[in-house]
Amino acid sequence: MRLHKSVANIYGTDLDKTKKDIRKGQSRFAGFALFSDNPFERIEGSFMESAYFAYGEVETEYLKSKDKRLAEVIERIGHIEREVDTDLFSAVIHHIIGQQISTKAQQSIWQKVKETLGEINADTILSMERDRLQQLGMSFRKADYIIDFADKVANGTFDLEGIRSMSDADAIKSLSSLRGVGVWTAEMLLLFCLQRPNIFSFGDFGILRGIRMLYHHKEVDKERFARYRKRFSPYCSVASLYLWAVAGGAIPELRDYGISGSSLKNSSVD
Repeated sequence: MRLHKSVANIYGTDLDKTKKDIRKGQSRFAGFALFSDNPFERIEGSFMESAYFAYGEVETEYLKSKDKRLAEVIERIGHIEREVDTDLFSAVIHHIIGQQISTKAQQSIWQKVKETLGEINADTILSMERDRLQQLGMSFRKADYIIDFADKVANGTFDLEGIRSMSDADAIKSLSSLRGVGVWTAEMLLLFCLQRPNIFSFGDFGILRGIRMLYHHKEVDKERFARYRKRFSPYCSVASLYLWAVAGGAIPELRDYGISGSSLKNSSVD
């Protein structure tokens, strides 16, 4: 099956309990929309180009050969069509806007930005005053981050297109040097914009939840996480897609061993 055609299987019906549990970390769950009124929305919202993360049997067969539990998940879920944004400049802007706010708010602001600017590039961003950007719904701090980023791209201080030819480590280091862009955001840009095949983020709550659920761990420390990274490499990005699906409730009988008490019983979406 294709995940986008059966997305109702990913989301549980009891969202309120888990919303409270991880509201502070919402921006670090990249797999699915958590706090939208519409549970079928993807956290990335609508993109300027319609494209999906590219992978196939080479990646899935490799992962299945390395891990029996993940193999069962891949077989049950099937191919995941996960939208990506191939425009790196707009993707950076989009991610900055979306930090620490709900999916619905992110999509509303993003739509206003697109309607106001038309084409999103350094020139159109710099044509806007800080106050005007803030009036679109973002904070002054985010407006400052966005203007600073556009200015660095425009004056050549930051070689955005050069990111495409860098190694993962160098690209993450370079992107996270920007104001308003941390390591997790940089990792998500590599995965959901550049489609790098081996991204596995220790800072993503959804991936950690998926690991806990699939492998029955109460917690996942860096050492344990590194072992899974080694197992799934060089296709960690595809493994991430399936772990996000697990975290989102794609396999109903799996539970989060890191959650205790009553919040555990009916929680299927992190």
